[in-house]
Amino acid sequence: MSFLTLTNLSKFYGSQCAVEDMNLSVEKGEFLTLLGPSGCGKTTTLQMIAGFVEASHGKICLDGKNITHSPPNTRGLGIVFQSYALFPHMTVSQNVSFGLEMRAVAKRERADRVASALSLVHLDELAQRYPRELSGGQRQRVALARALVIEPPVLLLDEPLSNLDAKLREEMQFELRQIQRKVGTTTIMVTHDQTEAMSLSDRVVVMQAGRVTQIDKPFTLYENPQTQFISKFVGKANLLQGQVIHNDGDCCIDMRGLKLKVASGLWVEGQAVMVSVRPEKIQCVAQGAGRVDGLVMARFFLGSQWLYQVETAQGLLTITCANNDTSPLNEGQSTGLDWSDEAMRVLS
Repeated sequence: MSFLTLTNLSKFYGSQCAVEDMNLSVEKGEFLTLLGPSGCGKTTTLQMIAGFVEASHGKICLDGKNITHSPPNTRGLGIVFQSYALFPHMTVSQNVSFGLEMRAVAKRERADRVASALSLVHLDELAQRYPRELSGGQRQRVALARALVIEPPVLLLDEPLSNLDAKLREEMQFELRQIQRKVGTTTIMVTHDQTEAMSLSDRVVVMQAGRVTQIDKPFTLYENPQTQFISKFVGKANLLQGQVIHNDGDCCIDMRGLKLKVASGLWVEGQAVMVSVRPEKIQCVAQGAGRVDGLVMARFFLGSQWLYQVETAQGLLTITCANNDTSPLNEGQSTGLDWSDEAMRVLS
């Protein structure tokens, strides 16, 4: 039995649907991320789990108990807000201790648990500082310690890294995951950053317009997106327009002269489909030696990679190549492009 389950969970604001019939099962100790663009319903879902937003219908069960209509303060969940929501007039230690005081935890136990929580996030020496005296990363760690010190059954993270600069954000991703693994708390995070979701999560829930479109492990989600939206939102993708044809008894997808053999019985003759190819799956080869030829229209240096936009008979394709000892292609240069059949994904 799953530790946290959402059954047909929905939220309406008048006639407007924010979340529609969400069904989700989260295992104990799992790190799960709700991923999607602004307005897709991910934050509303998190707020319904927390109890800040009343569900229009559906059910939320935690460890076998129905908490759908339970007040937020009785659910015992740990929450880290996007703004961190620290008390400015309290020290780091007092901020972390606050939840324990509200639960009437004895003073000695409270001191021990606060010390342990601050040690976990490497803030032992900053216990007497105030939030204004901390960096953004340190404030984020205080908020995390405050959420974890109450030993919640579920930790809810609402875009916890969005206020950090790029380098610190990357560092905190690894630290957050290490802390979660060490503590073992079931964690649900909301983000619109696909890199963050992929690097931190055991599973990712992709949401679009209030509905779940795919739930998978990060690698599976990236390698086998089920829709055009997911292929473009999770990483970069080239989308090739195709049409189902039958050729010498084989079922194929014709992409303006390119052919991909597919299983028969799944497709209708003449059906229009879209095929996805990731930029890193495409290799630059000698002209005439690959699947297609093209002209380099633009190139961008990304440090570890070169990104090219190449005009072909199949349209403008994006290619990423490792920055190694080979000379990069120049804008205006002709090149061949090649990739395997296994690199192509037919999308619904």
